[in-house]
Amino acid sequence: MAEYVYTIGHSTHSTKKLVELLAAHVVTAVADVRSEPYSRINPQFNQESLRADLKAANIAYVFLGRELGARTENRSCYVDGKVQYEILSRTALFREGLARIVQDIGGHRIAVMCAEKDPLMCHRAILVCRHLAALGITAKHILEDGRLESHDDALARLLAELGIAEGDLFRSRDELIAEAYSRRGQQIAYSENQPSPKEGVAGVDR
Repeated sequence: MAEYVYTIGHSTHSTKKLVELLAAHVVTAVADVRSEPYSRINPQFNQESLRADLKAANIAYVFLGRELGARTENRSCYVDGKVQYEILSRTALFREGLARIVQDIGGHRIAVMCAEKDPLMCHRAILVCRHLAALGITAKHILEDGRLESHDDALARLLAELGIAEGDLFRSRDELIAEAYSRRGQQIAYSENQPSPKEGVAGVDR
């Protein structure tokens, strides 16, 4: 069984470019973790169009936004109008979504897809991949230029971005990473009190 997934952000790519990126890494299935699989700015990634384009490229499609989306309908996951990733990660529905990926990973090379081009500005890395890792499933992030970034390298980049020194004598690396996940989660988590940003660029996650 494969012990890793890929991730990708559709950003402002054409569907042709997205398919080329997926095909370059022999991805056979896309798990769409957008809360709403539609885009006013990039309508080429509306669910029906995307599903058809992926099917033409022999890539399967499944929508897991209800289970693994960042803009949950579960009101218990909100504090002052903002989604709390720690609470969301403990919900039964979220755990079901993770289990679905783990279940299907043996038969497919799966790419977890959302909108943001940078995995560090997206819940696919900060929330979903964090908890897949706890289940023994690591991630490889497909960047917009086609290069792969391991999740470990992405975490090192996150620590640097947040100014968290890895050489802290009083905290383990796991503790530093937990802080980084928490801080970035608060930065990107969906807030009902903040207008949505343009899709595929840094901002509040979906």
